[in-house]
Amino acid sequence: EPFPYATSDTETHRMAPGQACCAHDHDCEASECGPAYSLYKHIDLPRVRCLNEQDPTSAQNVFKPWDKRLEPTENPLRSNEDDTELLVHVPFDGAVKLKAICVIGGPDGTSPSKLKVYINRDDLDFSLAESLPAVQEWDLQSQQQGLLDYPTMQSKFNGVHSLDMLFTGSFGANFSEIHFIGLKGDFSDRKRQAVEAVYEARAMPEDHKVPEEGHGSHYGI
Repeated sequence: EPFPYATSDTETHRMAPGQACCAHDHDCEASECGPAYSLYKHIDLPRVRCLNEQDPTSAQNVFKPWDKRLEPTENPLRSNEDDTELLVHVPFDGAVKLKAICVIGGPDGTSPSKLKVYINRDDLDFSLAESLPAVQEWDLQSQQQGLLDYPTMQSKFNGVHSLDMLFTGSFGANFSEIHFIGLKGDFSDRKRQAVEAVYEARAMPEDHKVPEEGHGSHYGI
């Protein structure tokens, strides 16, 4: 089934939740796609982790600049054989507003077919993720060119400090493979702002004694 074409963020927001839109069949290098997909710079990459990946730390390889998305990914993210599930934890170094996700899967039916997303959790495993309602989920398309966006319901993706992505299924293969994950949105602050409370010392009577008449000797008078 063809996807409606979107030429702007406004038109993209009209898409039904969970539906993809063809947002990149123009010249991305001459447009704003690169800057829009710059959240990779704010990922705390050493802390990215994935459950059920064949090669530990391979999840870190799929987060890269937009203009590198079609370059071959050395050691792409790949699930174990006979199990297509991947659970990717992505911490940011501040708060972000997530607007859309782009996923470039592997060839030969290895691209994942479904995605569920959770935010601001550090305790997810497969069993817990399956028991919790996702913030949003999508049916994915098999794509190797990065032509599809998956827009978020933006009101639910403000103040995101970490993102968990549960990929499941494939298009016929017995494992899943991902070469690129692009995150579109805005970065707001590098650190969580602590609220500083200023406490004024409570005035105590004994702290403010006024010398009584006849007791000036206490002050060297």
